[in-house]
Amino acid sequence: MFKKSIIKGRGAQHNVPNRFFELSHEQRDDFLEYCAKEGEQADKNKTLYLPVFPKTIVNKVKSPDVGMAYSMNMYQGCEHGCVYCYARNSHEYWGFSAGLDFERRILIKKDAPKLLETFIKRKSWKAHPIVMSGNTDCYQPAEHQFKITRKCLEVFLKYKHPVGIITKNALILRDLDVLKALAKDNLIGVNISITSQSESTRRILEPRTATIKKRLETVKVLSDNGIPVNVMLAPIIPSINSHEILPLAKMAAEAGALSIAHTIVRLNGAIGDIFTDWIEKTMPDRANKVLHQIENCHGGTLNESRFGKRMRGEGQIAKHINDMVRLARLKYFKDKAMPRLNTQLHEYHKDGQMRLF
Repeated sequence: MFKKSIIKGRGAQHNVPNRFFELSHEQRDDFLEYCAKEGEQADKNKTLYLPVFPKTIVNKVKSPDVGMAYSMNMYQGCEHGCVYCYARNSHEYWGFSAGLDFERRILIKKDAPKLLETFIKRKSWKAHPIVMSGNTDCYQPAEHQFKITRKCLEVFLKYKHPVGIITKNALILRDLDVLKALAKDNLIGVNISITSQSESTRRILEPRTATIKKRLETVKVLSDNGIPVNVMLAPIIPSINSHEILPLAKMAAEAGALSIAHTIVRLNGAIGDIFTDWIEKTMPDRANKVLHQIENCHGGTLNESRFGKRMRGEGQIAKHINDMVRLARLKYFKDKAMPRLNTQLHEYHKDGQMRLF
């Protein structure tokens, strides 16, 4: 049974201390022009959209095991509220908590399309797929209002530049026209995250995301329109969704996905405290079991940062999960694969039109 004290519609159940601030330090957010009122109660469940003005938007990804070389994020923080999200830690760099602040203080980069255009028009830039978003979801609820992701896709299309998308929101179908135009030149690859068959699990694990049914429908619509889709079974959490690997893979294949990928949950930085607090409130009957099994995957700790180990884990539980994913690939995705994106066209379109000479 669930405890009644949980905050409905949110993943994190409290704000953990920001590691960059001493407990006695007075935190000020007035550089953002907006700030949470002092003394705001935890159950005042409102989201604030806060404009920020970065000088650049494309990031070089230095981690060797994430499968991307460049990424961009139109939003910092994410209202989807996935309790396990590794991106929560990045909110601390902005002076916020990785807990509820991550879900309720969303930073909006309205200049992202202009910054992207400036970046990919550089004479020194050689086209390489840029992934939206390597940190927070580019189709989170804020996108309904600000449409920054769509504007960035239009920039990629204008300059014939390859782009990848990672999302768990059906809102991506709003931009089907642009995605189809990109797909004609093999310039787009989409990754849809599907973590469970169970709506009751999704509602508490990823409270403001699209339903599982909607996500599978999204995979099908994209696939039917010639847009290549990879389904992310990520993260796999022992004793929460680890038993669903084969059925989820089958559903993804039937919807038209070309491949699957997975990670085993890791709870770095503040996420360990956030997840522990969450599972003790939402799944008290199995909290200890889940936490101990996660620790079993990461050498006895919830916190795993070692490249090569952090995504796949180690030990018997991790081996079982990884073996099941390999079996799922053999069973449902044999002779299928995501295509390599086209990096050749952009050089001839840096001026926004085909160079004739």
